[in-house]
Amino acid sequence: MTFEEFWSWEAAAEMLPELLSAFVRATLLITVVGTAVAVVVGLLLAVATQSLPRALAAGLRWVMDVVRMTPLIIQLMFVSYLVPVSWDLLWVGTAVIGLHYATYMAESYIAGIASVDRGQWEAARALSLPLGRTWRAIVLPQALRATLPALGNWTISMFKDTPYLFAISVLEMVTVAQQAGDSTFRYNEAFTIAGLIFLVASLVTAFAVRRLEKALVY
Repeated sequence: MTFEEFWSWEAAAEMLPELLSAFVRATLLITVVGTAVAVVVGLLLAVATQSLPRALAAGLRWVMDVVRMTPLIIQLMFVSYLVPVSWDLLWVGTAVIGLHYATYMAESYIAGIASVDRGQWEAARALSLPLGRTWRAIVLPQALRATLPALGNWTISMFKDTPYLFAISVLEMVTVAQQAGDSTFRYNEAFTIAGLIFLVASLVTAFAVRRLEKALVY
């Protein structure tokens, strides 16, 4: 096999704008919005498991375990059949992937909360600080610093899981690459470009998380 048979720079140049467009309008959008959902909902879940009565907290942890132990693609397909047909499946899929990863981020938050020294809780009680202020001013700032690397890793994992949205007919970047390959029979170029875009975006995200982690160090 010659290099020209394996790779065509002309075909790659034609596919690049379309793949970049799909990356911005779908893959990146899903990741950014899904991460925002996961970060906020995950934090709420973590605080709830630590604050609710034991029976309710145990029930919530069971629900979180069910979500984590069920394949994301099954959740996407299940929810897509439940929602009205008029709903935009891009946003449905974004919500599902965000809530799916919220359960993972919640576990990271819980570990971060557990890392806060018990003496600080006792000192807050001794000073008669309200529980809400104890969480906001003492516990959560320390827990967030401890969990930031894990949250960054979950964000990158979510980014790499966006191709699962093909199951509900969302045209994210990998699906567009597949379609470009089908129409030109140049699959090497299509999937290589898609893979490189994933790689570059993941490296940029990892670098940003490391910089933010260093900025938040005491």
